[in-house]
Amino acid sequence: MAARDLNLDRPEPGEAPGPATVHLAPMRRRHLRAVLRIEAQVYPRPWSVGLFMSELALRSARAYQVAKVGGTVVGYSGLMFSGDEAHVTTVAVDPAWHRRKVGTRLLLNMARLARARQCRVLTLEVRVSNLGAQALYREFGFVPVGIRRNYYTETNEDAIIMTAEDICSPAYERRLARIEEAVGGLTIVERSRW
Repeated sequence: MAARDLNLDRPEPGEAPGPATVHLAPMRRRHLRAVLRIEAQVYPRPWSVGLFMSELALRSARAYQVAKVGGTVVGYSGLMFSGDEAHVTTVAVDPAWHRRKVGTRLLLNMARLARARQCRVLTLEVRVSNLGAQALYREFGFVPVGIRRNYYTETNEDAIIMTAEDICSPAYERRLARIEEAVGGLTIVERSRW
């Protein structure tokens, strides 16, 4: 499964703060209409409903979340588990909600889900041209470890492979706590009942 280029939501200086309350919940079939609407807005080659359904069916090896504000899905993320590694498969935020820390909250949640599964490493791919996203990932401790040539076939763009190591360490938890404190507002996380 190819990972997705992650969309950025870093605020510009002087920009209004993010939403006061964001609910993060396991993605369910009922969320797919909203997810597909966002998907079509942010990716040149959107995933199909069938692909999302097949990912959701892999409950022991995947974790997909939605971000909701006032009951409206404004973003989503996916994580794939393999041994002691977790791989970010996708993160997207509705363009109307960019730069309000929704993506940061989703990434914080994915890091914590990976830690809960005792993963030591978190990986992702990002477009070479997406410098803003790369800066956000560096805040999360990701460092470049390689290049995938022509990874994004729809644009013939290379991907940078980025990895955060030792994510189960106390130092990494302190990093996450600092990021979370800077986000502000309230994030309510609903854990899966599976």
